[in-house]
Amino acid sequence: MKQWQSYLERQKSEYLQTKYPRDLAADTVVVIPCYDEKELRLTLQDLYPRATPKTKTLVAVIINSSVRSGREVILQNRRTYEEVIEFAAENNTDTLRFFPLIFENLPRKHAGVGLARKIGMDLAVEHFLLTQNPEGIIISLDADCTVSPNFLTGISAAYRQTDKLCCTVQNFRHRVENNDPQLENAIRQYEQYIRYFSQMLRFVGFPYYLHTIGSAFSVAADAYVRAGGMGRQQGGEDFYFLQKVFALGRAEKLDHVFVYPMARHSDRIPFGTGPALQKIMDEPDGQMKTYHFDSFLALKDFFDLRQSFFKQDTEFIKQKISLLHPAIIEFSEKSDVLSGIEDSNRNSATYPAFEKRFFHHFNAFKIIKYLNSTHQKFFQYDNLSRQIEKSIGLF
Repeated sequence: MKQWQSYLERQKSEYLQTKYPRDLAADTVVVIPCYDEKELRLTLQDLYPRATPKTKTLVAVIINSSVRSGREVILQNRRTYEEVIEFAAENNTDTLRFFPLIFENLPRKHAGVGLARKIGMDLAVEHFLLTQNPEGIIISLDADCTVSPNFLTGISAAYRQTDKLCCTVQNFRHRVENNDPQLENAIRQYEQYIRYFSQMLRFVGFPYYLHTIGSAFSVAADAYVRAGGMGRQQGGEDFYFLQKVFALGRAEKLDHVFVYPMARHSDRIPFGTGPALQKIMDEPDGQMKTYHFDSFLALKDFFDLRQSFFKQDTEFIKQKISLLHPAIIEFSEKSDVLSGIEDSNRNSATYPAFEKRFFHHFNAFKIIKYLNSTHQKFFQYDNLSRQIEKSIGLF
């Protein structure tokens, strides 16, 4: 656990001044960022009966606002803090603890869900370090979620039953705010898109294909530290962080453990569920547009060549790439893909090492960059439903 201390020493000390209670040496810490939430109690009430005496659980609510937050947000946050204090007094047990922290005037540049999640998770690492628990588990949740009855037990069981498990990804299905039919249509399409995109990443041979949703993952504390901790992004922090964790070792999808976030209109972040829903609802036909199936076929042809690239010279690799789809050829030239393959060869004695380094260069960020750039010239965005139909039978 030495690296844990080194990690904590590199973080901003003002966020680590408050400690989680040590009289409960938690096995699991559930981190819930909370900003201007009026229904948090529903989430806490749903978690309460999921706890088990076999696992000591700390539920940490990180209530946060920035220097730009309005008076109403600040007042709502303070009411929420008092509500959690009251809920904790009524429901804390010897094996389950609800604990709120409130952070106000967070810096404009970083304030948001990423920083709040990071604060809560860094404090979890510190808690496990102080209580000498190298097997600690951090669960990421949101303040608008309910969960399946096996939520806590299912996650804990996965770590007990799987050696050296780095993280889990929970299943999901959104609830719909006010039973809005337009919102219902949009969120079901968006859920289909998340699953379609994950399946297509798997189809092309990308090893880190699991979905990345901030309210639907857990991470071993040791893996959290090795990944460098949560980022402070104001949106997409889950994606950036989990891509780093996936590369560390084993990740497991828990199909029977569910999170039920609330689908609602939101402009809090520049991308993610809220903006995606609005974009779908703005479509004249109400149909989500997505990456064309053929763009993944072209990418698969490239990825399928990776073994043939191992320990080959530059001219051989260039010749192989020149036979691929024009979209791959152009993207390879613009994004200097060749140098990534050469680096992978220079620094890999074995093929498994080469493959890992290859996907370090051609990671999820580069895949998205490829998809976005090639849809400007070579492919057309099309209805999600049509692209899903094309993928039927592949898996």
